[in-house]
Amino acid sequence: MTADERLGVSASRGAAVTLVGQGARIALLLTGVVVLARLLSPRDYGLLAMVMAVIGVADLLRDFGLGSAAVQARTLSVAQRSNLLWLSTGIGAALGLLVLVTSPLLAAFYDEPRLQPVAAALSVTFVLNGVMTQYKADLQRRLRFAWLTGLELAGQAVGIVTAVALAAGGAGYHALVAQQVVQLAAQLVGLLLVCRWLPRRWSREAPVRPFVSFGAHLMGGQVLAYASNNVDSVVIGSTLGPGPLGVYNRAFQLLVLPLYQLNAPVTRVALPVLSRLVDDPVRYRQFLLTGQTAMLNLVSAVLAFAAAQAPAVVLVALGPRWSQTAGLFQVLAVAGFFTMAGYACYWVYLSRGLTREHLRLSLVTRPVQIVLVVAGAQWGLYGIAWAYALATALQWPANLWWLHRVTDAPVGQIWRNGARTVLVYGWALVASATATRWLPAGSTWTALAVGAVALGAALALAALVVPAYRRDLQTVAALRRQLRGTPTATTPAADRNPGHLPAPRTVSEVPVAAASPAASPADRNPGHLPTTRTSTDVPVGGVGEISGGALSAPAARPSARATRPAPRPTDEEPR
Repeated sequence: MTADERLGVSASRGAAVTLVGQGARIALLLTGVVVLARLLSPRDYGLLAMVMAVIGVADLLRDFGLGSAAVQARTLSVAQRSNLLWLSTGIGAALGLLVLVTSPLLAAFYDEPRLQPVAAALSVTFVLNGVMTQYKADLQRRLRFAWLTGLELAGQAVGIVTAVALAAGGAGYHALVAQQVVQLAAQLVGLLLVCRWLPRRWSREAPVRPFVSFGAHLMGGQVLAYASNNVDSVVIGSTLGPGPLGVYNRAFQLLVLPLYQLNAPVTRVALPVLSRLVDDPVRYRQFLLTGQTAMLNLVSAVLAFAAAQAPAVVLVALGPRWSQTAGLFQVLAVAGFFTMAGYACYWVYLSRGLTREHLRLSLVTRPVQIVLVVAGAQWGLYGIAWAYALATALQWPANLWWLHRVTDAPVGQIWRNGARTVLVYGWALVASATATRWLPAGSTWTALAVGAVALGAALALAALVVPAYRRDLQTVAALRRQLRGTPTATTPAADRNPGHLPAPRTVSEVPVAAASPAASPADRNPGHLPTTRTSTDVPVGGVGEISGGALSAPAARPSARATRPAPRPTDEEPR
């Protein structure tokens, strides 16, 4: 097996592991939502949402984009890694202290005294997140996705068990606070045991300025995004109170669950791989477009079904007292489709180090979203939901236009992929909702079954009449075969390496995961999603058909405007 194929297998295994792990996380999250929704009231969720909407900004600052900067860098010395950890920890500790000191002001802002101890308890999470950032980035750089996924899953399980136990004992909203703290603490313990390294003393010989510059621009864009995405919660909490906010928050979380939980693993695999492909435009384009195609189709299917059958889904997942959530979720689903369509643009900004350009775009689009949401508040919850959906729909074409101006990325194909997905799955959503419209009240499970069949039939019809969508499904099927396991000597080159991944340039750059089948961990870093996203923060290759000849294609010279040099420190640590 060649070096190209080894790296391709590592990335494929990482994607498979993270997708399976995300499936387990979604199941665990849904279980926690179902159980806790029956033990807690909308007011309990509203209290936590009121705090998180404000201190969540500080949670973005504690990372300062340094996790994504470490993942995106082509080389990273041990000394630089230690310096970055000290920086992340110091920022987290400072922000935690700030939240603790200002918690009385937060309670006064909402005129809700119970928020003060909630904010004070959550201040601990900033320190925990600050320490974890570089440990997660280290695992992600080495493509050890299985360990990362496993640790996050274990921490989440411990947090949910703790919350359920406390809620059953009558702890109310305190159970939700404990869930946040316990989950992170469990993850940190696991990371320390798996990574087995501690930071060295601060080294002046290990410059981190390029990382800080990358992270600062990324953080600026994330802060603007967070503010615009949470202004609705602030407006509802300050004008309508915790009860309506709890209802709105559950609708929003039902939207975020499939979007983030399925996107996170793709983004986390995409960022380190795309960062290695910036000097090879052919394979970069193939990996980017195939990753976009796979993610769009997987997430859209889930989102379209959930939106079409929202009343039944909400009844099963949350219970009858949350019935108001269904209509809000259907409105917010419009925003979900356009949010998902823009993920590929975010991958380009991160992998090419163009966080400054992304920040400049956010300085225009995010204030517009805030203005629209505030204006929509005069029409209540639905006015805010429609304003949020409209703002998100407007951001997508603006994002594509700006990406075309600052890079040579395949913007036209990115646009066609996204538009086709919105139209096809929008049609399937309408067909599914129409098929169950006249069913008698109370036939919840019948509605879910009929709706699923109608959705599948609508998509099958689309595949027959839309050749481009049919090619999309073939691409997803090819990736599914690739993710089943290690290729054999008889496997065609295109199937062995659908993402057309590059060979490491030096022996020291061979990922640990590529050399050791046991290496693993997961999707993470929601903070990377950059995940960096990443986190963020979840992927692979060419739209439609996958060309097996891409591995031998000569690398073209990238455009001068297309890529900003990544931080390239010296004294590289083996990846």
